[in-house]
Amino acid sequence: PDSLCSDRPRTARSRLSPAGTKMSSIMQYNGAAIIAMAGKDCIAIASDKRYGIRNQTMGCQMKKIFQVGDKTFVGLTGLATDMQTLDQKFRFRSNMYRLREEREMSTEAFANMVTSLLYEHRFGPYFCEPIVAGLGGEDGKSPFLCGMDLLGAQVRTEDFMVGGDCTEALYGLCESMYRPDLGPDELFEVIAQCLLSGVDRDCLAGWGCVVHVLTPEGVTTRDLKGRMD
Repeated sequence: PDSLCSDRPRTARSRLSPAGTKMSSIMQYNGAAIIAMAGKDCIAIASDKRYGIRNQTMGCQMKKIFQVGDKTFVGLTGLATDMQTLDQKFRFRSNMYRLREEREMSTEAFANMVTSLLYEHRFGPYFCEPIVAGLGGEDGKSPFLCGMDLLGAQVRTEDFMVGGDCTEALYGLCESMYRPDLGPDELFEVIAQCLLSGVDRDCLAGWGCVVHVLTPEGVTTRDLKGRMD
């Protein structure tokens, strides 16, 4: 009969619903943007503050950078629930290391521990891509930057590392603005401008940012306002 003909016109609902529910990646479900930069005897790591569920913004005080030692920071991008789980596991393992070895875990050792933890769960991975930044080396002043995928494969660099949803925009800004051997104040200005300008080109990240600058003397943390639209 004509009523069962397969070429009848579809309704607007049936045409539009797949596009409205499709996501390109689970890594973009909550949204994030993180930059880590190396300076002269210092590093800086910055992240946005937005917590969202796809395109809906739920809050603007999301913590995405965690300090796990005197000279080590880790930034997490990806699924928010896995970020919180990994933060707890990182703290547990670093505390156990401190109790067993009676010393702080170095930044290099922490990065290797993160790689090991992620690779242990390779058949059911955590949907997070960590960025480890800190000061290491024999003198404890050498910048260390390391990024990983969700299986723990490391990429180390000597200038900057980006992660999150808008990596193309962040890469372009960092390549144009970064200079080697920046001091702590100059490094803060550069990383802040790169992040604030980069998240303006991404609807899944933004709503302010937080910047941590680590030097051998200590940590300076600054909160910056951003576009709230």
